[in-house]
Amino acid sequence: MSQQTTTDLRETVRRRYAAAAVKVTEGGTACCGPEPVEIDGNFGSTLYAADERDALPAEAVAASLGCGNPTAVAELRAGERVLDLGSGGGIDVLLSARRVGPTGKAYGLDMTEEMLALALANATKAGATNVEFRKGAIEAVPLPANTIDVVISNCVINLSTDKPAVFAETFRVLKPGGRIGVSDVVADDTLTTEQRAERGDYVGCIAGALSFAEYRAGLETAGFTDIEITPTHQVADGMHSAIVRATKPTTAAGPDASATDNSCCGVTACCTPAEQATDPSVTVSEAKSAAECACQG
Repeated sequence: MSQQTTTDLRETVRRRYAAAAVKVTEGGTACCGPEPVEIDGNFGSTLYAADERDALPAEAVAASLGCGNPTAVAELRAGERVLDLGSGGGIDVLLSARRVGPTGKAYGLDMTEEMLALALANATKAGATNVEFRKGAIEAVPLPANTIDVVISNCVINLSTDKPAVFAETFRVLKPGGRIGVSDVVADDTLTTEQRAERGDYVGCIAGALSFAEYRAGLETAGFTDIEITPTHQVADGMHSAIVRATKPTTAAGPDASATDNSCCGVTACCTPAEQATDPSVTVSEAKSAAECACQG
């Protein structure tokens, strides 16, 4: 995939989700409240239990665009720190915050300003004090290594144009023994890339989906173990919503194992003369400050 194609796809995804956030926000000012963005039963808020939907702001529910309910399979526990990749309007962050309780924390990461604004508004309406939303790419997570207990995501990884980077970053931020509980679209191993594209476009969560074998191989390469990929329902011919679970070993031997001591807070070679921010748009000090990193020197 060329750099221009990658850039174009990323911008297409950003525009689609920005428009979805605006639609929900504007609908929230109408007399009857916001209408759900998705009407396809394979995606959206209908995949959550009624009691979960009823406990959240209507705008958070209406903005749900996922293909599952990762909070229902991640087995979240009180006191844990959770990161939601591609948090959108915040439904999974808010549900996670309720599950981990006041001693835990739920982070949401999204690249879309409009979705972040909607998520912050929803958190305020929900009275959630143990949540934090950050702007950034799931290929370069602005959090320190080994700080998160659970990473969740709802039909977002398939939208990335650099999935190996997503898997590597997920592995990096997880604590040893940490785990993932992800809902995503996965293709049958028999389908070629071209056949997947025939079943739906990239922004519709179809064309960019990995096959079951590719997904497993990507997680294994990143260092994950105990990998389970379980289809739940079909979203197109040969394409499935699936629950993905995996664990970071307690003695991690993945790509970040040798780098853990010299990288933190979105900064490489941390606290050395060669340190640089992994996000070139921010300074080293800004990266450390945003991540609340203890390594400030």
